[in-house]
Amino acid sequence: MKKFGLLLAGVIAAVVLLSTIGPMVGLLVSLVLLYFIFKQFLKAKSTGAKVGLGIIGAIVLVASIHNIPAIIGVAAAYVLYLVYKKWNENKHTKIKEESDPFVNFEKQWNELKNY
Repeated sequence: MKKFGLLLAGVIAAVVLLSTIGPMVGLLVSLVLLYFIFKQFLKAKSTGAKVGLGIIGAIVLVASIHNIPAIIGVAAAYVLYLVYKKWNENKHTKIKEESDPFVNFEKQWNELKNY
């Protein structure tokens, strides 16, 4: 039942991730553009260049705000990662053997008697 729940969560997260790939790419591109515009704004010496870069930066900022649903896609990718980790988790249970030689001798003697 636990594997079914993980499978269901993984399928839902994958569908959400695939449906938000477009906004994720748009957000990435607009943030990269905004970064380069900001760097050029800091380097600009003239007031006209700063005003022009400020206007372009505001337009790109509005475009990046438009792609905010991409955050849902990032959250879906994280859920998909958690499902993958939980699915591949191994449960190792070690049986602790007693190191007392007399206990081991008794165990082996009983095995030989039953054979």
